[in-house]
Amino acid sequence: MNIPPATAEQISGDPLIVHISDIHGYLTDARSALRAVGDSGQYPDLVTTDEANQLHWADNDYVLVVNGDVIDRGPASEACLEMVWRLQNEAPPGRVRYHLGNHELAILLPSLVRWPDAYSTSLDIAGRREFLQRASEGAVTAAFEGYQYIYSHAGQNEPFDVTRVNDAVQAATSELLEVDGDGGGLQKQLERRYDRVFALGSDGGRGPDAGLCWMDFTHLEPSAPPQIVGHTKRVSPVRNGNVVCGNIIRMNHHSSGGEGVLIEGPGSLEVVRRKPSGSVSVSSV
Repeated sequence: MNIPPATAEQISGDPLIVHISDIHGYLTDARSALRAVGDSGQYPDLVTTDEANQLHWADNDYVLVVNGDVIDRGPASEACLEMVWRLQNEAPPGRVRYHLGNHELAILLPSLVRWPDAYSTSLDIAGRREFLQRASEGAVTAAFEGYQYIYSHAGQNEPFDVTRVNDAVQAATSELLEVDGDGGGLQKQLERRYDRVFALGSDGGRGPDAGLCWMDFTHLEPSAPPQIVGHTKRVSPVRNGNVVCGNIIRMNHHSSGGEGVLIEGPGSLEVVRRKPSGSVSVSSV
């Protein structure tokens, strides 16, 4: 697999862009959010459901941005990953984007993160190498340029080149595959070399100097380039000037309803969200 197109302009037609982030191993919540698109009555189905309750890519004209942190926290990290790989395999090339979050970064750079008992840092050698292999082939990237917004897990205050940061992911994971073991010494080198993507920064990885996988939404300035990010959990999508945070699944996990997605069109941005009753609302962001 080659790195998929980095911008919406490189994909034929004018597909709607669906954003979901920070699934964090909560498979039921993720399924509900993705199915809410078609359940809204205002949009065609993004996914279909089979008899085993697995999701499949519907025959549609969407781009799905899975904006990092698919894993850890919840009980079904492996199943959430399998869902993303399945949708990616079934959709036309480039239509399902999987971005590195800080929890995927922990698979790449476990010696720098050192989370105890997390799925990401507990993968065996074969599981880690499988993830690295997929990333080196372009199945996992860092950013995507939509119509009005650039998508990445945590964002940046300064403009950045989408193609360059995606190339950095491919280059770094290719290097990691070439070393024996986890390549602990190389991991620190890669964090420094590709700091725009990987830098943990201060404040435990969320400071203003952190990279695209780590910076907290509170450090994104209203005048930053237009971006849609996840990473910082919210009850509902939050706009701060040019920047929108769409990480709403984990904050709503213990309540009835609340999970949802953002949908960007050439001139619009809406949130499609499940209500406690099970019905779906659509509103502008």
